Amino acid sequence: MSPTSSDSEAQGPDGQAIKKFLAYLRHERRVSPHTLSNYRRDLDTLGDFCRQQLITEWNALRDHHIRSFAARLRRNGLAGRSIQRTLSAIRSFYNYLLREGMARINPAATVSAPKQQRPLPDVLDVDQVARLLEIKADDPLNLRDRAMMELMYSSGLRLSELAGLDLTHIDLADRTVRITGNGAKTRIAPIGRFALEALRQWFKMRPTLANEDESAVFVNRNGTRLSQRSIQERMRQWAIKQGMDKHVHPHMLRHSFASHLLESSGDLRAVQELLGHADISTTQIYTHVDFQHLASVYDKAHPRAKKKRR
Repeated sequence: MSPTSSDSEAQGPDGQAIKKFLAYLRHERRVSPHTLSNYRRDLDTLGDFCRQQLITEWNALRDHHIRSFAARLRRNGLAGRSIQRTLSAIRSFYNYLLREGMARINPAATVSAPKQQRPLPDVLDVDQVARLLEIKADDPLNLRDRAMMELMYSSGLRLSELAGLDLTHIDLADRTVRITGNGAKTRIAPIGRFALEALRQWFKMRPTLANEDESAVFVNRNGTRLSQRSIQERMRQWAIKQGMDKHVHPHMLRHSFASHLLESSGDLRAVQELLGHADISTTQIYTHVDFQHLASVYDKAHPRAKKKRR
């Protein structure tokens, strides 16, 4: 007979410690609900492992236990990147336990996941972006969609950042947008001239759709804030309507913004600031995209790289 959930919890480490850690992340670190869900799932998986190993206290875990746990995740088919995320969650959890006096060591501190090549982000080229944004200004919803896509491409916004924009975040006179990103960090990004003009046209029509007390920049037919899901769907529909031959999603415009800016300027630090990346290593992925573009140009143009015609 299998044990009940309460028996199972009694055999493993204190589940309250995880709840307190998650509350700390939610209220003090202000992480996103998605990130919080990932932490909960990763730590619950570790708790299950501890119960199977008859480990009853968080303080009893050592690095060899964590290595065994990571190896099990690998055998179960988890990708290296996902294992890295899980180990990062465990390290953060134990740093919290150390601060609270609930552990003496961090058993995950020296454990690393197997290295895995980071996939390059899918981007649109300049002509594809122009094609996507060729939207006739003959309808309020068309004006709205053009404005939100122009702004995302112009300023490198994440989907959540775009959906969360309020009217007070846009300064048309200063040509800037104030963005609240991951970890509630705020950054200021410039607005390009095409996005600026698209926003001005949208703001003229916005009162015909928006409820009187609605603060969101982009609203739906009901006059309330446009959801992230709706933005994704509208962009997907526009890609089909404009005859695009690939699946277009909001983050692709952010990737394209970063790649095109880096290709033109070569200034990695500036791109990092504009994207709101805490670590420049995250931004460096776009140097590989840029190199991929340069390699393609080289292969087509260099006399010694061209293939001989039959």
